[in-house]
Amino acid sequence: MKKVVSYLVTVALLALASSLASAYDPSPLQDFCVAINNTNSAVFVNGKFCKDPTLVTANDFFFSGLNIPGNTATNKVGSSVNLVNVDKLPGLNTLGISLARLDFAPYGLNPPHTHPRGTELLVVIEGTLLVGFVTSNPNKLFTKVLNKGDVFVFPIGLIHFQFNIGQTNAVAFAGLSSQNPGLITIANAVFGSNPPINPDVLAKAFQLDKNVVEYLQKQF
Repeated sequence: MKKVVSYLVTVALLALASSLASAYDPSPLQDFCVAINNTNSAVFVNGKFCKDPTLVTANDFFFSGLNIPGNTATNKVGSSVNLVNVDKLPGLNTLGISLARLDFAPYGLNPPHTHPRGTELLVVIEGTLLVGFVTSNPNKLFTKVLNKGDVFVFPIGLIHFQFNIGQTNAVAFAGLSSQNPGLITIANAVFGSNPPINPDVLAKAFQLDKNVVEYLQKQF
């Protein structure tokens, strides 16, 4: 009986270790694995095919354009995010990192969202941002006003936001601890899912009139 219990405990611990090991981008077992979509002469690693190393060039590790301000006029919240992930920079594959430029119009907002696969490290280049994140239950808010040169970290998976509280444009850059950190914008996910969540569910969850929920769903 003791041997059976010991075996089950060992299996459980190994399963836990395996799940923890796979929770983040895998460590590379080679110098690089430049991602390609073409399967010819390629090896499959981390969801991407590796380009033949003899065909890799410096351009595979290069991206240009983060000096160009994003167009904040094209969305209702007055912000623009240009994410450089593995889809735009193939050399990032297996390296566990990505980068984003964030532009804000006056009083522009990067609304509450989460990156399920990456921690975010933000540095303000211009302007003044009110930023914050909320922990898992009991949902404590950590918030701070950031000025030029200030840095703030948003832990992996937690809901966070950035809001330009100044009367001028603001610019920030963010590093993320995944080649593909993912993005879930809370309002869009809750009120703009496809197909939509049953309004009765949202009315009950948010303690709102059903007509209010249906109005909110129409906004997304």
